[in-house]
Amino acid sequence: VQLQASGGGLAQAGGSLRLSCTGSGRTWRDYNIGWFRQVPGKQREFVGAISKSGGSTYLSDFVKGRFTISRNNLEKTAWLQMSGLKSDDTAVYYCAADPNSFGLEFVGDYWGQGTLVTVSS
Repeated sequence: VQLQASGGGLAQAGGSLRLSCTGSGRTWRDYNIGWFRQVPGKQREFVGAISKSGGSTYLSDFVKGRFTISRNNLEKTAWLQMSGLKSDDTAVYYCAADPNSFGLEFVGDYWGQGTLVTVSS
């Protein structure tokens, strides 16, 4: 599966952005989708994931209550809805697909290119 992340941009603190992760290939629904972020010079952080069916989601504590993850398998798209943005959310965001791992164990077999989110305070 090939992934393409989009939707990044500039947002004000307290504002919202929605990132999209669009997949190609017939096997989209066979993959859990995860979101990660990385600030240059820092370790990559796991943001959260959604299961193959969309029935389960996992969000890291630092985004709980602010971010949500959803997907539509017919559209082969997953979304990361970000609200209550903080300057600390500034990073390059990546989506990844994994057929097996989920939650904190998410690894990611396939990765999209990143999309930059910049939050101004």
